[in-house]
Amino acid sequence: MPMDYKQYQQEVTEDIAKVIADASCQPILFIGSGFTQRYAKGPSWEGLLKLLAEGCPLIDKNFVYYMQTYKDDLLKIGSLFSEKYHEWAWNEGKENFPAEYFAANMPSDIFMKHAIAQLLKKLGPDKMGSYGSAALDAEIAALKAISAHAIVTTNYDEIIEPLFPDYERVISQQILRKPFLAIGEIFKIHGCVSQPNTIVINEADYQRFDVDHKYLSAKLLTYFIEHPLVFIGYRANDPNIKKILSDVDRMVRASEYDLVPNIYILERNEAITDASYPPRDKVLAVTPDRNIRIKSISASSFEWVFRAFGQAGNLEKVDTKLLRALMARAVDLVRSDIPKKHIEIDFQMLEDAVKSGETFAKLFGVTSVGDPTKINLTHKYVITELVKILNLKNVYQVNQLIKDITEKTGINIKSFDNRYHVALKFGMAATSTSHKYSDAFVTLARKAIAQEPYSVDAQEIKLPPLPPLKKP
Repeated sequence: MPMDYKQYQQEVTEDIAKVIADASCQPILFIGSGFTQRYAKGPSWEGLLKLLAEGCPLIDKNFVYYMQTYKDDLLKIGSLFSEKYHEWAWNEGKENFPAEYFAANMPSDIFMKHAIAQLLKKLGPDKMGSYGSAALDAEIAALKAISAHAIVTTNYDEIIEPLFPDYERVISQQILRKPFLAIGEIFKIHGCVSQPNTIVINEADYQRFDVDHKYLSAKLLTYFIEHPLVFIGYRANDPNIKKILSDVDRMVRASEYDLVPNIYILERNEAITDASYPPRDKVLAVTPDRNIRIKSISASSFEWVFRAFGQAGNLEKVDTKLLRALMARAVDLVRSDIPKKHIEIDFQMLEDAVKSGETFAKLFGVTSVGDPTKINLTHKYVITELVKILNLKNVYQVNQLIKDITEKTGINIKSFDNRYHVALKFGMAATSTSHKYSDAFVTLARKAIAQEPYSVDAQEIKLPPLPPLKKP
């Protein structure tokens, strides 16, 4: 079979599906400036500095002059431009900036950061909601369908927020002050145009960021190790990627020849043809003496890639705002209210609740499947349907399978009502019984058939019998 791009897409998609299934959690997106350039025609870092040069009369030389003088060091150029904007703002340019920026407690670089915010706030889809073409709109639709656990970005703009409206934006050092990390958050680690003072653009900013980086990394590192992670809109040699991967490398301690299985970098390649089969991995130098090997995805259209990362399903039925509020309240309760004795705790009730999965679930508003009006939604298969679903020959084989599970675990799931099986009473005197089985049983049975490791978690369901039918 020839190695072509169609096969490449299939193999990458299958690999992503396996990684997501093995991780049993949603992916994390790490988004860089290339994303804004692709979908909003935004500037690169160098391009942004060029625009800033055009906006300040005191930056009076061609941009190439500054590139030559500072040896392409964009941080030094950013520092110089901050000084120029500060000087201009306190003279002829005063009317271009808010009055509060002239207070003694404001940093001198706030004027250039304000200019950055004004430039980037204009970015986004056009009046028709399009991101430039039907193909790009299709990519955005596929991206929005990814139920990312979290999004991390070094971008200052606000392109991402409308795509994930239920996610909470956490900016800069707010991440360090956050008592917990939940789900559905957008971490803007280099600041945001909504708060210009948080933007990281010059030498002083990066020095402060480097100090905070170790604490920031400690907060996010568990995310990066446990979840599938995909870098979007970055070059492979981007220093932001290298910093993150260097931290990951120290944690996993793999040799430079070992592939880190859950980390991908998505790179744009317009030269791809139907006959192409790009490399599936990439070795990056994260420090002068240390390399790390991660998975690489090359594409000219990102739609199929985003669809692949959307294979984990969606979170439409999960209220992420409510979940974050619940976690925040739980953290406050444990860290603040209880130690300060602001409330009284019924520890006996909590202890009893923890012993029962059903009771504990009710503390969080999760209903039991023991509601007879809903049982047909959770336990929807009769035994004859299981024969077909499990690809068995007859009902005897299903019963034999249950017997084998009983012998192995010591739990006869058919002898009482539980998450795998219920016995519904019906008939004139409610003496007839209908045995029903759930998706949880199907999963358990398939593992038993395949001789894979399994365990039985069969908490009893208190299911009252349906009332008997009255005689006509």
